[in-house]
Amino acid sequence: MTSEAFKISNPQGDSSTELPVVDGTLGTPGVDVRGLNTKQGVFTYDPAFTATCSCKSDITFIDGENGILMYRGYPVDQLAEHSSYLEVCYLLLNGELPNATEMEDFRHAITHHTMLNESLVKFYDGFHYDAHPMAILTGIVGSLSAFYHDTTDIRDPEHRAIFAHRMIAKMPTIAAAAYKHSIGQPKIGPKNHLDYAANFLRMCFAVPAEEYEVDPVAAKALDVLFILHADHEQNASTSTVRMAGSTGANPYAAISSGIAALWGPAHGGANEAVLNMLGQIGDVSQVPKYLEKAKDKNDPFRLMGFGHRVYKNFDPRAKIIRGYCHEILEHYGMQNNKLFELALELERIALEDDYFVERKLYPNVDFYSGIIYQALGIPVNMFTPMFAIARTVGWAAHWSEMMADPGMRIARPRQVYTGYQLRDYVDINNR
Repeated sequence: MTSEAFKISNPQGDSSTELPVVDGTLGTPGVDVRGLNTKQGVFTYDPAFTATCSCKSDITFIDGENGILMYRGYPVDQLAEHSSYLEVCYLLLNGELPNATEMEDFRHAITHHTMLNESLVKFYDGFHYDAHPMAILTGIVGSLSAFYHDTTDIRDPEHRAIFAHRMIAKMPTIAAAAYKHSIGQPKIGPKNHLDYAANFLRMCFAVPAEEYEVDPVAAKALDVLFILHADHEQNASTSTVRMAGSTGANPYAAISSGIAALWGPAHGGANEAVLNMLGQIGDVSQVPKYLEKAKDKNDPFRLMGFGHRVYKNFDPRAKIIRGYCHEILEHYGMQNNKLFELALELERIALEDDYFVERKLYPNVDFYSGIIYQALGIPVNMFTPMFAIARTVGWAAHWSEMMADPGMRIARPRQVYTGYQLRDYVDINNR
């Protein structure tokens, strides 16, 4: 809190209330409206909470106007260049980058939590073969709460740390097993000598009949994508985890609720929508036609993967991953692949078209991540699970931060009621 305050008066002008300003270290300050109802008899009205601060957090900072994203004060581009996903996980959970000993201990903790209980593995057989992998993730992660009763005291910091380690470790194994289930192949267990991204690729694509060598170029690109998706402040799924967790629910259930929120095409399914859009365009020759359709407000066609609700400038994550996207396509000799040729032409024209440039509708991280996943052989229905793997650490960090906050209360939004006024019951048969 600061000594500054906003003053709000009622329409009659005979009553006013001072609302204290809440300052952070960076970004737009907030106005504390908690006393407004008791003093003025009104609530604030903010559909979708787009102008509401639901918490204080020191994990992630976004400046959408200037295209800035920082984890614990570190610019995401520096972390993507110099760090690894597991080191970023440590940073998000603990607030500082680890020294060599801390990193080795953390890596050991993650590596030795990657396996799944055999009873849990049997759960996969209960899902239909064509179940969406996100449906499987939601169910499997929620069921983890039935396996770890001894380390889910949400008031115990050590238990919270064990939960976070376990979730980060198991999510790639859970997601890879969901993929294997969908294609009818035997599930492949983790290998402790592989790093995080390489282990996931092996669990997805290895088969018992032959040896599998992880492509280091693919593993590096995936590791960077995981870093870029690790956290993104109070987005829909993170806020869902916080809201579910505020009830004191089992943390695995809270993460499961976040996975369900991420599943939506407006959130985690955006990169899948990019590939669907490219399929709709169909050919490079059709790009100008569809760009004109995108400019027409009366046309239902939308250019997916361009622009961002938060970033009013170039998505900083897109700047980073664009280079990896082109590197992957060149590495696999896919520049002339019809789909990728179409994507690159769409990118080129949109970056030069005044309509898109003036509106700052630049390609975002979803545009490039979908192309990379496709090039790596990851099927479209696995795109959102890839997002879930990366975002697990963000969910766990925000849940842990909330649990450690002595002022934490159960989330309880208000509403403006627009239904009937009081009316008496009438038996419709005796009117």
